[in-house]
Amino acid sequence: MYLCREYLSIMDRNNFDEIRSYRNEEINAALQRIAQSEQFRKVIAYIMPEVDIKEFAAKLSHINNTEEFQYSIALPYLLRLEKQLTKGIQSDHLEVVADYDAALFITNHRDIVLDSSFLCKIFLEHKMKSVEIGIGDNLLIYPWIEDFVRLNKSFIVKRGGGTRELFHNSMRLSAYIRQDITEKHQSVWIAQREGRCKDSNDRTQESLLKMLAMSGKGMPHEVLMPLNICPVSISYEYDPCDYLKAKEFQQKRDNPNYKKSPADDLLNMQVGITGYKGRVMFRFAPSINPFLDELGQREKDKAAQFSAIASEIDRRIHQNYELYSGNLVAYDLLLGVQRFANNYSAEEKAVFEQYIAGQMAKIDLPKKDEAFLYKKLLEMYANPVINHLESIKS
Repeated sequence: MYLCREYLSIMDRNNFDEIRSYRNEEINAALQRIAQSEQFRKVIAYIMPEVDIKEFAAKLSHINNTEEFQYSIALPYLLRLEKQLTKGIQSDHLEVVADYDAALFITNHRDIVLDSSFLCKIFLEHKMKSVEIGIGDNLLIYPWIEDFVRLNKSFIVKRGGGTRELFHNSMRLSAYIRQDITEKHQSVWIAQREGRCKDSNDRTQESLLKMLAMSGKGMPHEVLMPLNICPVSISYEYDPCDYLKAKEFQQKRDNPNYKKSPADDLLNMQVGITGYKGRVMFRFAPSINPFLDELGQREKDKAAQFSAIASEIDRRIHQNYELYSGNLVAYDLLLGVQRFANNYSAEEKAVFEQYIAGQMAKIDLPKKDEAFLYKKLLEMYANPVINHLESIKS
């Protein structure tokens, strides 16, 4: 269902106060609230133990705009994180998007916090305008977290509620993203699906594309073209949360009604930030607009268009994965083959197997299914290879 422009005109299209990122005049007050939060101080002490919390809070209290916050607080922290917990964060084909006025960057989703944070780091390092970030309201566990993300150019994706509320929230979110890109010339990041893809079998949800189309009028290819969608592939050599994801798979298998608690979400955020990630790659694909133009000429069915667009985003993300030796080892181990045996050394295989054994040991469950958990961990690293191989056939 589309939200026609006539319906949008009835709404106050600027009434995004519940979800929008903070304006510069709101930044200092938000930072002062954050600095006074005992929970925030504990988090800073955990993730930045070398920082004097009083000096840090004083520094926050003198910041008055988002750009200053990102360059003086966020970027230095991300650079330190890169040095301490990765072998380097690289970008590839950034030149294909560097000159775009604004774009909607749709990526696969591995880490709750770092996917979008590292993307912003890349842009800031290259003196490009950072993106606005869509973040689910389920992650706003404490008031200071909502303050923190909204002052850092994040907008809120509201989830839950009845059918009417969901429709209204989707409609408002769609209008907000469209206004950001087409009127404010502000690029946006959003994940290709709701929540992280736990098994790394990345697929774009058609419901996401339908939400984006709600604020336009016409066929899908027409209403999505102004958003200038650019798929981005994110590849981590190691996912610090892989053992938590495997644990959740068994918990859901054993109890179909299992749901993560807010404490679980916080743990995933902390482990994702502070865990070792190895090499990291962000590989950019150009706008899908030429594809949309061609699609509009050959396909006249709306449902078929949405399906084709989702598949094209997936194809570009899958083609652009960076495949590390661990991915190739996992593929061979999972399928019981030697397809990539010549592409990694015996030492690299041993290192990956030792890593998986270490992650298995971290999983604490009363009825731990070793075989099931081992397979799930292998799938997380093998699925990018499987999808990449499939994508290069097309």
